[in-house]
Amino acid sequence: MPAPSAPELPDAALLALPGVAALLSALRGAVASAQPERELTALLARLTGGFAEIRASWGDVVASAGRAAGPPVTLRLSHGDASGERHVGTLTLAVPGAWAALAPVAAEYALLARLQSAAAGAARRRVGERTLDALLSGTAPEDRLEDPEPVAVAVAALARPPAPGAVARHAQAHALDVLAAVGEGYFLERGLAAHSTVRGERAVWLWHPADLEREAQGLHAALTASTARDVRLGVSGKHPGIRHTRTAEREARHALAATRQERAFTTYHAMDPLYALLAGGALSTLRDQVRARLALLGDGGRVEATLRAYLGFPGPLPDLARRLNIHVNTLRYRLRRAEEALGGSLHDPALLARLYLAFEAEGRREEEAGAPGGVVE
Repeated sequence: MPAPSAPELPDAALLALPGVAALLSALRGAVASAQPERELTALLARLTGGFAEIRASWGDVVASAGRAAGPPVTLRLSHGDASGERHVGTLTLAVPGAWAALAPVAAEYALLARLQSAAAGAARRRVGERTLDALLSGTAPEDRLEDPEPVAVAVAALARPPAPGAVARHAQAHALDVLAAVGEGYFLERGLAAHSTVRGERAVWLWHPADLEREAQGLHAALTASTARDVRLGVSGKHPGIRHTRTAEREARHALAATRQERAFTTYHAMDPLYALLAGGALSTLRDQVRARLALLGDGGRVEATLRAYLGFPGPLPDLARRLNIHVNTLRYRLRRAEEALGGSLHDPALLARLYLAFEAEGRREEEAGAPGGVVE
């Protein structure tokens, strides 16, 4: 593979032009300030006579200044780290044409400003991390538990486990740390006090909710916008005070477990009300009875797989037969065999309810074990 070509560098005479050193110094000073995004956008607007805006990766405006004085140009701000390419935001410029060539340079400094803010937030986050760890482990001092302000907890996991090896595990740990930081930044930019931490293979947040459903949706959007990986999120209900942190965390973990899609979120109050019954193993006897009766048919599971498909299909039988790529008479024959094995009619609501519960319980068990579902032939 040929070596990558070196970037095209400016001529030395260009670097010696009056004002270049002063421009770079001003940009560096803005990025090194206590509020780097705000200082940088103000500098760019003042310098060009146009408009500059920095947004977070999830779309929130972080800082903006000036008025548009040309067509808007938006540049993506991203960088590579141990978890892959990380999207940290965008820079939008609307400046006079004479300043258009400044855009790539401004984007590099906008990226530095975002990273500088993240670094400053990391030190602050470590303090909150210790507080949240103490609350979750039940070791927080009693006087810290008197805050009556409502709280909620969210728990996130990457959809896929890390590949074998120390390097992959390190990348996974780094990705979770990035998620924790992004989530805390999302809350802070909305004026919501929040703490975050990483516990095992999960990122965890505690915050004082204002609009729980909207914040859950926005948090998930922020997490997925900031990483190239799929993220699953579970969110607790609202609880009356920080004393209930551990209860809220249990709810969030249940909601996470109930989130089946690889990129989705579930709030505890919106969970399937049968989830606890299905996940708790209480239906194992019913599941085993149904599978044992169908197994007596000795057909390699075809009738069972067809029955599963039938229960999950709302349309007429000819449409289901086409989907399964079998003749409609074959479909009817298999359903009759299922009725004979189960000793009831598929028009009986009581039998249908039992089958739904049995197959759903089986689906939960297979999902936890990573087992594949049946195949209809």
